[in-house]
Amino acid sequence: MFVTSYIALGSNLDEPERQLHRANTTLKSLPGSHFLKASHFYRTDPVGPVGQPDYVNAVVAIETVLSPIALLDALQAIENDHGRVRSLRWGARALDLDILLYGNEIIETERLTIPHKEMLWRNFVLIPLADIALDITLPTGQSLKNIIQDINGNGVERLSDCLIMEK
Repeated sequence: MFVTSYIALGSNLDEPERQLHRANTTLKSLPGSHFLKASHFYRTDPVGPVGQPDYVNAVVAIETVLSPIALLDALQAIENDHGRVRSLRWGARALDLDILLYGNEIIETERLTIPHKEMLWRNFVLIPLADIALDITLPTGQSLKNIIQDINGNGVERLSDCLIMEK
């Protein structure tokens, strides 16, 4: 059975916009999955160590038969293929892929937390998520439409004018 999953994409190294376009292309061919749509790209202020370049962020929606852990493994393999190095928490990176939501599941394991544990405090995740899924209700019962009303867009600038939508 297919489950809708929302994945956050971010990059601030090695031509970030190109990294996100490449990641979108790779996600379109993810085994056991169908690419649904992608948000606009956004330039965002970095979180973490001072002196990092700005990020480019987006969110994509897919339908998948992969389990949450299998999806996580697939996403980490894509990150690795893009040159991701895990050396510094919240450090600069070529590509970061995070599972935000996996259907209506709530998962808390050592390796994976869904809904993503910090998504509600990250306007660089919520704004692109609202591009493609404004009317969703999170597994916690919270409406994205209500959450997005309470955030500010400081440090988030839309870069692209078109959404990629495919079914």
